[in-house]
Amino acid sequence: MTMNRKLRQLIHREEFDYQVLLFALSRYASPNDKITRLLKNGDIIRVKKGLYVLGEHERRRPIVLEFLANLIYGPSFISGLYALGYYGLIPERSQIVTSVCLGRSKEFETPVGPFTYTHSADMSTGFTRISAGDSGFLMALPERALADILKHDRLGNISSIMEMEQFLLENLRVDEQKLFSMDAALLETLSTKLRSRKTAIAGRLVRKGSKKK
Repeated sequence: MTMNRKLRQLIHREEFDYQVLLFALSRYASPNDKITRLLKNGDIIRVKKGLYVLGEHERRRPIVLEFLANLIYGPSFISGLYALGYYGLIPERSQIVTSVCLGRSKEFETPVGPFTYTHSADMSTGFTRISAGDSGFLMALPERALADILKHDRLGNISSIMEMEQFLLENLRVDEQKLFSMDAALLETLSTKLRSRKTAIAGRLVRKGSKKK
């Protein structure tokens, strides 16, 4: 069984909140009973309280995980390993959508996949809005994604440019050409904003590497 056509037309996106769902169901006498049936039939899937996606058989396009990540917990923007993979700086795309947020660090296991949020003291620098159809989502710039990894992940003692280069190219497997095309000045700004000595070292590495190009 599928949703009726009129209801489907009133839900414009594959990802939507409770208010959109209530508006679509406004002609029903008992909207919450209808929601229960839609969930039971798999017509809609609850990602978390108040946030839904259409079931697989109802979708006109794939769901946008990045758009969901901004909605699940915020204020936040996508960063870290997921962002590096999105930009093609590392070989694999992370199966976990990683974000930074102003609130407490949290993890969410959802029917559409895991989402993690790491607290950051600064959310003012190094991100952009990426268009996704009729909407968009907030994503770290490559430099910010790298800075958040260097700030928040436990990487051991990296105290020199040589150690940083080894970590980024061999451990993290960052694409060398893309690494040395990064904005060294932005990395240095982020090192101050995030109070991250490792990010400052990465900035010096990028500045040194870009001179060799």
